Amino acid sequence: MKKGCWEDKEVQDLFSAVEQIKQKSRPLKEAFVAHAQKYSRKPNSVRNYYYFQLAGLQEDADKTKRLGINLKLHEKNEIEYFSPRQQENLVKQIDNLVKDGNSIRRACYTLSGGDINLMLRYQNKYHNTIKKEVSPQLPDNIVKFKRKPSLSEQDINSLFLGLVRLVKRCAIEEYDNKNKLLQQNASQQLRKALVDLNKREKEIEKLKAEFSKLKQQNIKLVQNLMQLKIEKAENLTQNKV
Repeated sequence: MKKGCWEDKEVQDLFSAVEQIKQKSRPLKEAFVAHAQKYSRKPNSVRNYYYFQLAGLQEDADKTKRLGINLKLHEKNEIEYFSPRQQENLVKQIDNLVKDGNSIRRACYTLSGGDINLMLRYQNKYHNTIKKEVSPQLPDNIVKFKRKPSLSEQDINSLFLGLVRLVKRCAIEEYDNKNKLLQQNASQQLRKALVDLNKREKEIEKLKAEFSKLKQQNIKLVQNLMQLKIEKAENLTQNKV
C-alpha cells in the first residue's frame, strides 16, 4: 500500500481506534498517534484525514454502510462555554472541596457526577482561572520578558570552548604584536650596525692609505740615509789619500 493512499481496511481501523479511545474517555490524540505509528504516517495527517473523512461519511450513507461505521459514536461534542457567574461558582465549589481535604481532581470528579469529560473541563477551567488570577494580564504598554531557560551542560561546554578559543586568539594576537615589535627593533639595530660598520670600513681604508703613505716616506728616508752614509764613506776615503 502506498503511503498516501487510504484503503478501506485502514479507514475502518482508524474509526475503530477512535471509538475505543472514546470509550476509555481518553484524548483522541492518542488514537491518532497510535494509528500513525502503525501505518507509518504523521499524527497530524491522521487527525486531518479523520475529520475530513467524517464529514464525507455524513454525506455518503452508502459508503458509511459499506465500511460499517456507526457515526453516532463519532459525533462531536458541542462546547458549552462558562459564563462569568458559572466560572466564579465553579472555582468557589472546587476551593471548598479542596479545603475539606479533596484534591483538585477529586473535587472536579465529584462536581461532574462521574462524567470524565466534564471532570476534565472543570479541571482545565479551574487551572486556567487560577493562573489568570495569579498572573493577571499586563497592560499593553508593559513588555513582558520571557524567562530564559537554564543552560544545559552542552551549552556550558560550548561557552567554555568559545572562551578558550577567544583567549587563544588574544594570546596569538598579543604574540604577533610583540613579535612584530621585536622584528622592528632588530631591523633598526641591524641598520644601525650596518651604518657603523660602513663608517669603520671607511676609517680603515683611510688608515690604510695613511699607512701606505707613511711607508713610502719611510722608504725614502731609508734611501736618503743610505745615500748619506755612502757619501760620508767616500769623503773619509778621499781625506786619507
